[in-house]
Amino acid sequence: MNFDNLIRKKNILLLPFSWLYKTGVWVYHKLYDFKIVPSYQPPVKTICVGNLSVGGTGKSPMVEYLLHLLVNAGQETFSPQVAVVSRGYKRKSKGLVVADAQSTTSDIGDEPMQFHQKFPQVKIVVHEQRAKGIEIIFKQFPEINVIILDDAFQHRAVTAEFNILLTEYQNIFTEDWYLPAGTLRDLKSNYKRANIIVVTKCDIALTEAEKQRIIESIQPQPYQKVFFTTFDYGIAYQIFDKQTISLSNVKGVVLITGIANPQPIIDYLGQYECTVEHLQFADHHHFSTNDIGDILGTYQALNTENKIILTTEKDAVRLADFSELRDFPVYALPIRHRFLFDEGGIFDEWVLRYVGR
Repeated sequence: MNFDNLIRKKNILLLPFSWLYKTGVWVYHKLYDFKIVPSYQPPVKTICVGNLSVGGTGKSPMVEYLLHLLVNAGQETFSPQVAVVSRGYKRKSKGLVVADAQSTTSDIGDEPMQFHQKFPQVKIVVHEQRAKGIEIIFKQFPEINVIILDDAFQHRAVTAEFNILLTEYQNIFTEDWYLPAGTLRDLKSNYKRANIIVVTKCDIALTEAEKQRIIESIQPQPYQKVFFTTFDYGIAYQIFDKQTISLSNVKGVVLITGIANPQPIIDYLGQYECTVEHLQFADHHHFSTNDIGDILGTYQALNTENKIILTTEKDAVRLADFSELRDFPVYALPIRHRFLFDEGGIFDEWVLRYVGR
């Protein structure tokens, strides 16, 4: 977000607060840079996924992409035994929790629950202090040899050897500004700590010229590689019995989102000839009984045949707690990063080379 954009958005009055915020973040990082505050470095391969801004850049789908890559990457010389460590944002529990068959979203948070359901063979661990969580992991599960840190790039208490930084195509960090005038929560210069930079949510028709313009704007270091991804949506499935449905046969959708940026999924539904009623909630929203009543009321008021309630996988793990929904067609829509310019194999190679070396 440059100064012209700030003026157009009437955020220029917030600039003094942004400078104060930036100063505070700068001091925070200097405490770690000068080793005044220690940072814990895990004794195994550690991959951090994060961003410099608030809001959704596709971190959870990236963690899932890495899990799929690593779980299927067993070799004769190295078999990844993976753990994901997260704060468990907005969970109601405290301290260390390791996901198991009895875990709920209240115990571990929605995104960790999503990872646990999709990758039951992976250790999903939540702790407010990631360093302490990791230390406990090694005591309980000494076989772990790869750790993925979810949304931890701006947190310096743990030092990851390999950092994957995400930035959104519509809001590249180089053109953004600091909170509260913009959405940056971390220093722009910290992009240099990343090994890989991924520009997410790109237009599927992104040109080579636009790709080069963005790369020039980012100014990657010689040791960095910039990738570009778009979102691919999978086949919608019923959140209770996993039965699938083709959206081309659907005429009415009540869309439920509790994510930072629902626009991509709204745009995706635009290709189908269906009526869409969107109920938008805050990111990581804890649904209430009243919310469920509103959702079902909107569904029943939708005057069309072949109608469904559709949500994201992150929201689905929270909605699945409500038995009132079991008699209704509630579907989740999977999402996955797809690398543009046929560079997915190169990304995989960078990650596997680090993990396997």
